[in-house]
Amino acid sequence: MRNILVAALLLVTIAGFAQKRQSLFNGKNLDGWTIWVNDPSVIPGKYFYVKDGVIETPGLPMGYLRTKAEYSDYRLHVEWCYPENPTNSGIFIHTNGTDQQWPLHYQAQLKHGFAGDFIVNAAGEKATVGDSTYVGTEKVKPIAAKSNPSNEKPAGEWNSYDIVCKGNTIEVSVNGLLQSKAVNCSMTKGGIGLQAEGSRIQFRNIWIEKL
Repeated sequence: MRNILVAALLLVTIAGFAQKRQSLFNGKNLDGWTIWVNDPSVIPGKYFYVKDGVIETPGLPMGYLRTKAEYSDYRLHVEWCYPENPTNSGIFIHTNGTDQQWPLHYQAQLKHGFAGDFIVNAAGEKATVGDSTYVGTEKVKPIAAKSNPSNEKPAGEWNSYDIVCKGNTIEVSVNGLLQSKAVNCSMTKGGIGLQAEGSRIQFRNIWIEKL
């Protein structure tokens, strides 16, 4: 009888986690996402697309893929890979306002060798990392350097970001290692974005878990 009760409790716990976790990419199409590219001559569906079960972009011209829904208080998991030349990209957090080259948002850096850096991209928005407070302007997008040396894998291999947003705090971990913690963030809710900025990059296994 005791084993039956334990099994039942385990099933209830698993079901609870399954309900809290929400996949943002179904592996087939980009339902739930919208594409912005800074060159109107580029066909959006050829700029961000699904290939072999992963999201891919050639990386140029600049732009991003953004969730239509907004989120707050969550853990985000994203895996990325530069299949060829690793250059630059980023994960947009709390994206707000009009879609443009630099929308209102915070960014978890994906520039090769600098994953884990925290960027305040929003003009007038701010965040505190360590002992410093960073304030974004139209021309200045301050970058708070990661806490540890780079722990990224080389081009052709998959890396993971786990980003925890709770209230006005954002924690950024690369391949399981905490690299940045921002507090007193003035934005606490918004869309999630995947940036194109340099070369071909792929994304997979994208999900959020409500806190």
